[in-house]
Amino acid sequence: MSKKASEDQFNELHGLVTAEFLERIRSGMASTQDLKAACDWLKTNDISGVAIEGSALDKLTRLLPKVDPELVQSRLNGKAYG
Repeated sequence: MSKKASEDQFNELHGLVTAEFLERIRSGMASTQDLKAACDWLKTNDISGVAIEGSALDKLTRLLPKVDPELVQSRLNGKAYG
């Protein structure tokens, strides 16, 4: 007969997993899989961020290419854009 984990046990596990992700990322030793798992961990726990001007998230968003939804739609439909 298995016993359900207590809230304290869950909180401890949550803290340990979070600390492990932080340690790997801060050390520079995080693999692509580690980073993906950390992103999934944040999403699973409903953690999101706001790209405040000058923040790390803002800098990251500036590196991403801008997407023109109309261009994407026209390419999906096999039509010329413009």
